[in-house]
Amino acid sequence: MNLLDSPVSLTILAIIIVSSLIGFGSPNQILIKFSLNPYSTVHYRKYYQIVTHIFIHLDWMHLLFNALTFYFFAPQLEFAIGSERFALVFITAGIVASIPSIVKNKDNPNYYSLGASGAIAGVLFSFILFYPTSRIYMFFIPIGIPAPIFALIYLGYCVYASKYHSTNINHEAHFWGAVWGLVITIVMFPNIVEYFIQTIKHIF
Repeated sequence: MNLLDSPVSLTILAIIIVSSLIGFGSPNQILIKFSLNPYSTVHYRKYYQIVTHIFIHLDWMHLLFNALTFYFFAPQLEFAIGSERFALVFITAGIVASIPSIVKNKDNPNYYSLGASGAIAGVLFSFILFYPTSRIYMFFIPIGIPAPIFALIYLGYCVYASKYHSTNINHEAHFWGAVWGLVITIVMFPNIVEYFIQTIKHIF
């Protein structure tokens, strides 16, 4: 599916790229104001950060990785479920993905989180429900991984990394964004579960 034929995907990607580039030019102003800082979100009622943090990124690699992932999966999902539902999946996944960070860090003024990873994880897992026979290609790995197997590996790694890897990557946001992508898709399309199960039976 062509990105130009997917108006919501195209709009979201354009906003992500433009807002991130603006943030690169004035990091102390844009990044701090629009990143998710749970302390400010809760104590100063900067609720807009729950949404705005989705559309800005820390650096070029962060932006490039998320933009490419979004580009490969978003248009196909928008084609499958429609533009309005696609927008709902993306935005709500980004919001839900931020909730654990808000709860855990609401009293930590030094914690910041930003990027579309949680929202994109929701898009990716919704995509997997509709296209279970697809293969997911990871960077530097030339062999495609069957989508259901990739989903299990992804969730397992997120759980492991969130417990044992102390990095700046918000693995919990990735996990809950992905889970929410499954949940909201099943709510909107209850028959998708049976379709998914019947389809993967022919794979394994």
